[in-house]
Amino acid sequence: MIDVLSEIDLFDGVDPDIVNGFLAKGQEMRLEVGDKLFKEGVRLGHFSIILEGAVEWSRRVNGVDIVVGRREAPTYAGAGNALTGDPPVATGVVIEPMRLLRWSAEDFREFIQQAPSAMETTVRLIGPVAQMAESTVRQQEKLAALGTLSAGLAHEMNNPAAAARRTASELGEALDTLLKTVHHFVSSGVEREDAAVLVELQIQAMKQAKAGVEEDAIAAADREDALAAKIDEMGYEGWRLAEPLARARLDNEWLERLAAHSGTATGSALEWVAASLTAHTLVEELHESTERISHLVGAVKDYTYMDRMQIEDLDIHDGIDNTLTILGYRLKHCQVKVVRNYDRSLPRITARGSELNQVWTNLLSNALDALDGEGTITITTRSSGPRIAVDIEDDGPGIPAEIQSKIFDPFFTTKPVGKGTGLGLDIARRIVVGHRGNISVKSQPGETRFTVMLPTG
Repeated sequence: MIDVLSEIDLFDGVDPDIVNGFLAKGQEMRLEVGDKLFKEGVRLGHFSIILEGAVEWSRRVNGVDIVVGRREAPTYAGAGNALTGDPPVATGVVIEPMRLLRWSAEDFREFIQQAPSAMETTVRLIGPVAQMAESTVRQQEKLAALGTLSAGLAHEMNNPAAAARRTASELGEALDTLLKTVHHFVSSGVEREDAAVLVELQIQAMKQAKAGVEEDAIAAADREDALAAKIDEMGYEGWRLAEPLARARLDNEWLERLAAHSGTATGSALEWVAASLTAHTLVEELHESTERISHLVGAVKDYTYMDRMQIEDLDIHDGIDNTLTILGYRLKHCQVKVVRNYDRSLPRITARGSELNQVWTNLLSNALDALDGEGTITITTRSSGPRIAVDIEDDGPGIPAEIQSKIFDPFFTTKPVGKGTGLGLDIARRIVVGHRGNISVKSQPGETRFTVMLPTG
């Protein structure tokens, strides 16, 4: 047994008598593949030396088990947790049949108190092990967040893209109608003077449609019904032609003038004007759809700071607004109101815009989670001496006082297992501190406020 322990750095330089006394307290055990050596988040009451077999460490991130490390015999497990009393940040699963020795946490602490070199080794390894686990999970968390944002953006872009496709198809039909009706005018023998009047009537209809005067919905519906009835009396399809003509606020007098100058081509004249009005409306809709897509693409570019230097002078409000645009898919599907109290006179700051956008994303996402679909998020920017302050406040249930001091710790989370890793606020804190700023929180039921302070110079 001493030969095996000689391969483990924990026992380097330790008096053999102390090692033998420690071994005498150990309990030999066997574990099968799939057994758990320890479990994420569950306090560990023992220390183990693995004599045979192997263990794999994993963390559960957004419902997926992410492997963060692997150890093969001879090795040990649980030294840092037995020393500090903190629960493991990962789950240890046996992946090869295992033989091990196990001690209580109390026996292990007594041993390292007698063996200073073992204490030094244990303390030295706590940081690297935690950093390795954190680094792996941080990367997975970023990928998961990116996937969530991508899915939301895809949904946001799909709506205007689908509208643009539908509008383009309808616009093609309207243009076909215009070509057919013009051909019918020519073949019907409409006189030049009458054709000129028809053009005037079309121009009148287009101008009135562009004016876009607001009207009571009931009055508009009544006028459309009356216009449809009149067109039916004329022997044409009022149900199909009335809507675009009514939107241009055309009346019976206009219809009578059109019929007087189009003669046998009255039906084609009605189709021509209606198609012209429809085409105009469709062009406006197409413009709105493509403008929305362009706006989203621009927001994504600004959010990620594509094609731009990492560090630059920026307006803090632009990043917050771009983040709200990126999170628009969440805001659209809930009853959360966003209030922006911006001080636009604040100076620009020198920062990594894409990193600060991660801060706004984490804070706003947490606020949305806390509100659970209903409430108010208030974003305030203000001057605070040589710094600017950004307050992100929600009127949700608040953060319990007993955990407020822990929320910026790595891996700490109040969310259920599989719903988060607790890295969001730790990432936010690291980014803000990296910009020579600080982040703090004040919370009580109905009011939780995160404050980010950033230097202006």
